[in-house]
Amino acid sequence: MFATIIHAERDIRFEEVPDPVLSTGDDAIVRVVAACVCGSDLWPYRGVTPTVRPHRIGHEFVGIVEQIGPEVTAVGVGDFVIAPFYVCDNTCVNCRNGVSTSCLHGGWWGSDDADGAFADGAQGQLVRVPRANGTLVATPEQPAEHLIPSLLTLADVMGTGHHAAVSAGVGPGSSVVVVGDGAVGLCAVLAAKRLGATTVVAMSRHPERQALAREFGATHIIEERGDEGIARVLELFDGVGADCVLECVGTKESMAQALGSTRPGGTVGYVGVPNGGPELPVRTLFDDNIGVNGGVAPVRGYIEELLPEVLSGAIEPGRVFDLELPLDRVAEAYAAMDERRAIKVLLRA
Repeated sequence: MFATIIHAERDIRFEEVPDPVLSTGDDAIVRVVAACVCGSDLWPYRGVTPTVRPHRIGHEFVGIVEQIGPEVTAVGVGDFVIAPFYVCDNTCVNCRNGVSTSCLHGGWWGSDDADGAFADGAQGQLVRVPRANGTLVATPEQPAEHLIPSLLTLADVMGTGHHAAVSAGVGPGSSVVVVGDGAVGLCAVLAAKRLGATTVVAMSRHPERQALAREFGATHIIEERGDEGIARVLELFDGVGADCVLECVGTKESMAQALGSTRPGGTVGYVGVPNGGPELPVRTLFDDNIGVNGGVAPVRGYIEELLPEVLSGAIEPGRVFDLELPLDRVAEAYAAMDERRAIKVLLRA
């Protein structure tokens, strides 16, 4: 089989690797139907996160179950399944508490565990899935082709945008500002609208992303950044800011933008991977009673909630994919994301 290997900064290769084999009893082997490139994949691609040695990469995929271990009962051979961006058993105390990203027996795709238990990356033809009973979610039937992009977003970006909205307490009547116009930010717009927000501001300087944000439910667009952007938000919300601000970038500047856009007593829901040095000014939070809540999104716990609306067409988060390439052109997909020629790239296996 072939899979994506990152060798060094901006060195992505689609190379032959050994076929996966069942090894633990509770694992499964899935043939990938579609995978994608995530914004967080760009950190090692750009060299922000060092690549010490070549390794598998990618953490979002959907596919068909080809083999299962003898302890696997939740999915069967032939099922179409969604794999969240991490492995979890969905039964430990952390999973039961809604934080499956901290599963006591979990792990990360493409990680470097000594026993290799989670070494497979998602951007390949086949993936061995540990903890298959807890990790995988099967659709009720084989989905129509046009639904596959939206189903793939449930592996990460739609659930992550939803987590930002839930963490910030978005509900009926909320005013919301979304900082970040990547796939997660756009899904956060969709999530906020779905949860009942009446005013949703997308902060974006890119016309094509602005257009999609409006189609997802944004009522206002603000192009300015920094102090000018904050001033525009305050002007829109009676000089005090929004109830809920969703931070979907992960830099010092984006967090400052989010905090400055939040009204006293409001909440920032943050899901941007913090590779850009974001900081929290505790005195400001204290003085204005601003809450900050969020983190790595436990998307496995959201799949069952969001899946029926994807299958019915009530929400179409797969529209964030604006470029589709075959899996063997994965290096081109990374370049397109890096150069912002694409919001998010879908890879067909």
